[in-house]
Amino acid sequence: MNNQGKILVIGGGISGVTTAIEASEVGKDVILVEKTPTLGGRVSGFHQYFPKLCPPTCGLEINYKRLRANPHVQVYTNSEVLSVTGDAGEFKVKVRKNPTFVNEKCVACDHCTDVCPSERSNDFNAGMDKTKSIFLPNKMAYPPRYVIDRPTCETGCSKCVDACKYGAIDLEMQVQEFEIEVTSVVVATGWKPYDAKNLTNLGFSSVPNVINNIMMERISSVSGPTKGQILRPSDQKPVETIAFVQCAGSRDENHLPYCSSICCLGSLKHTKYVLEQNPDAKIYIFYIDIRTPGKYEDFVAKVQAEKNVRMIKGKVAKISEGENGNVLVEAEDTHNLTKVHLEVDMIVLATGMESSLRGQEKIAGIELDEYGFVPAELQKIGIFSAGVAKRPVDVNSSIQDSTGMALKAIQTALKN
Repeated sequence: MNNQGKILVIGGGISGVTTAIEASEVGKDVILVEKTPTLGGRVSGFHQYFPKLCPPTCGLEINYKRLRANPHVQVYTNSEVLSVTGDAGEFKVKVRKNPTFVNEKCVACDHCTDVCPSERSNDFNAGMDKTKSIFLPNKMAYPPRYVIDRPTCETGCSKCVDACKYGAIDLEMQVQEFEIEVTSVVVATGWKPYDAKNLTNLGFSSVPNVINNIMMERISSVSGPTKGQILRPSDQKPVETIAFVQCAGSRDENHLPYCSSICCLGSLKHTKYVLEQNPDAKIYIFYIDIRTPGKYEDFVAKVQAEKNVRMIKGKVAKISEGENGNVLVEAEDTHNLTKVHLEVDMIVLATGMESSLRGQEKIAGIELDEYGFVPAELQKIGIFSAGVAKRPVDVNSSIQDSTGMALKAIQTALKN
């Protein structure tokens, strides 16, 4: 592919993949750059997602199939955009491709993991289990290729090299930097969960059975650390009582002053997960306001109608450890003008959405607001942002927005 005059998409989550596919399927050449070793982003780690409440596997596989068959998309994974200079029609982009130490000969046979003596924390499962130092990022990884986490490797070890029959492992692989020329740029860098360790009163660092919403997604998934069984971390006990704490970091001037858009829906969805496994479970949801606009109001009503679900309007003041691994909650009930004291098996913090770019090394040429998002009005002509890179939104809204940004990028390309 000749790089000159192409569309660059930064980020390979649901927004970036959507933008790349929509632009390429009308004949435009697209370069898709993703920082991690696989496409899919946050959606790939969900158990279910709105609006269909189905696993994301089928949707991702359809998108990956469209990419595999598309000659107009060039994908660089494990790569970072360092800078964007120039103007619309003639942007120059510097890219750094970091080594995975496994090349395109990999057939994902898994023989290498059998001999690997080292382990690493599994970030796909939010650190709740481990993988070998050579690993497949997830079962639906695209490209379906193993990666080596070199800092965690045993010194001098090369057992995986000997085990690989295909010559796919290259421990001498180096960092590569190169420059491309593109006509327009779409930033689709997505989000990360707000660090719940900053919420010292909510016990995330000190109470073993306090988890965040990303961890809840993973333990609910059949590909997660508990094979889809909702068990509390400390002793793997099935959860019979659970509390969800809304706005954990969001709408708080000391943390994230904005509403993160998806947290209420996420906890209502998690309530459904719990009730599907244990219809007799007792569930408490502490909230400031339930924000589920439009068609999602019916979903709220269904959850509220469940006999074992209690929704309490009020902020949680303190979470602490009780006996036998249980968790103690102190909160306010503003409707009844009382204080609430509960003891539950586990607590899930609905942590907010934070821009992936916040706190990271800045991409020269991409302008951020004070929270790390990429608002359109701050960018040069020809640079656009899609999905959560722009503002907190749900998956459905991200897909719609990304389709619109593909059209804008195409219009820029046609003018130049």
